[in-house]
Amino acid sequence: MPHLRYFTAGESHGQGLVGILEGLPANVAISIEKINQQLARRQQGYGRGGRMKIETDQVQILSGIRHDKSLGSPISFLIQNRDWKNWDKIMAVSGTNPQKKIVEVPRPGHADLSGAIKYDQSDMRNILERASARETATRVALGAIARQFLDALGIGIASHVIQIAEVKSEKTLIDFGSVDFNFDLKNLNEIADASPVRCVDKTTAEKMMETIDSAKSNRDTCGGIFEVVAFNLPVGLGSHVHWDRRLDSQIAAAMMGIQAMKGVEIGDGFGGACRFGSQVHDEIYYDRSENKFYRKQNNAGGLEGGMTNGMPVVVRVAMKPIATLMQPLDSIELESKKSVTAHVERSDVTAVPAAAVIGEAMLALTIAGSVLDKFGGDSFGEVKKRYDGWLEYTSNR
Repeated sequence: MPHLRYFTAGESHGQGLVGILEGLPANVAISIEKINQQLARRQQGYGRGGRMKIETDQVQILSGIRHDKSLGSPISFLIQNRDWKNWDKIMAVSGTNPQKKIVEVPRPGHADLSGAIKYDQSDMRNILERASARETATRVALGAIARQFLDALGIGIASHVIQIAEVKSEKTLIDFGSVDFNFDLKNLNEIADASPVRCVDKTTAEKMMETIDSAKSNRDTCGGIFEVVAFNLPVGLGSHVHWDRRLDSQIAAAMMGIQAMKGVEIGDGFGGACRFGSQVHDEIYYDRSENKFYRKQNNAGGLEGGMTNGMPVVVRVAMKPIATLMQPLDSIELESKKSVTAHVERSDVTAVPAAAVIGEAMLALTIAGSVLDKFGGDSFGEVKKRYDGWLEYTSNR
């Protein structure tokens, strides 16, 4: 059983969202303000819709933290849905739907039809409410707790957007360490968050916003690609010995578990597949002054054989265009089977900038879990002692 486990519950227009994090050691300093800051970052981004104007996500801790420190017991919390007041009768736990309206036309690209068939539902609201990306607010809060544990070990997490539709930035974290990479990774989020689309290239960011504006005027939506990075990692997280212990497989699963994600690559994954080995594999050097191995490039994305190699872990994630279009696509009415246009819910034009923040949360949870799997410990002091001992050991290899 992994040391760190987490669960979420709640519907998009229900009373609220609930998260549980189990396995965090005792005595980790936890700031509620920092959790809320991450929730606020998730709600930003050019192209977001009306729901972000309604919700101002704030976490309410229910258990597992006392006087700003973790207890070692499960941490649970609630994020209330402010929009619940408009849905309290439609989404009521008991009674009947007073409006007698049901969602019976599925949206292409959404969970509506498959979920209705799988769970034997005639009203697809019973599917779309849980399938909604609103659930990711819970995972951002969970990740915000995990990243405070990582912060205390000196491990950082950041992200930026590299593509919206066909507009692509040439800035990539694969180039970290090269002469063309002109900022420190610890400053990446500050630079990205200053952009409405979280793109560090200002010229590309302007073109991205123009593309989003065009899609909005056409009542369409945009997908894109973002990069997430974990840095200051030790060598040896993960393992080569079994498929489910490989850190790259855990990261890929975590990213693909985010709503609307359709592709994941570690480092220059797909790009590297199109080149020769001499152009791809990261040559190994040793710095005697700092007693450490290093690479001049990071095509492997910080992972070799399912284990961290000391370079930043770089993950690229592809998000499909949002499935709800204001100019709906063709669909079929569930019962009558007649051709109609798809159901329309309130929606964003794009959520790629927000998805990058969600990606940070999932990477933080995965890396934190891997740290605990390797070093264990019931209290933070115990983990830190083992962690520091490992850093000393690896520096003398």
